[in-house]
Amino acid sequence: MAKILETKQQFENDILNSSVAMVDFFATWCGPCKMLSPVIDEISEEMEGKAVIAKVDSDNLGDVCQEYAIRLLPTLVFFKDGKEVDRIVGVAEKEDILEKLNSLL
Repeated sequence: MAKILETKQQFENDILNSSVAMVDFFATWCGPCKMLSPVIDEISEEMEGKAVIAKVDSDNLGDVCQEYAIRLLPTLVFFKDGKEVDRIVGVAEKEDILEKLNSLL
């Protein structure tokens, strides 16, 4: 299961200090986010030890969402060495997400 980041400090420690990471920006009330959530959890298990997969509830960490200009949910943001390198807005196929992650390893 993907880790839910609850503070900006957690975000900085877990995402910005990792070599490869992906963050699912979501909201509990968002239908498409609920559809994507089990896929993100599967990817988290498959990528364990290779990449950090985490979730950010946009209602709880609005400052992080604002910093990364998250305007639509769900938004997946991919990081390499602490820098944003790509993003997917909306529901995506598992294979497409894994392809992006694997290209960063």
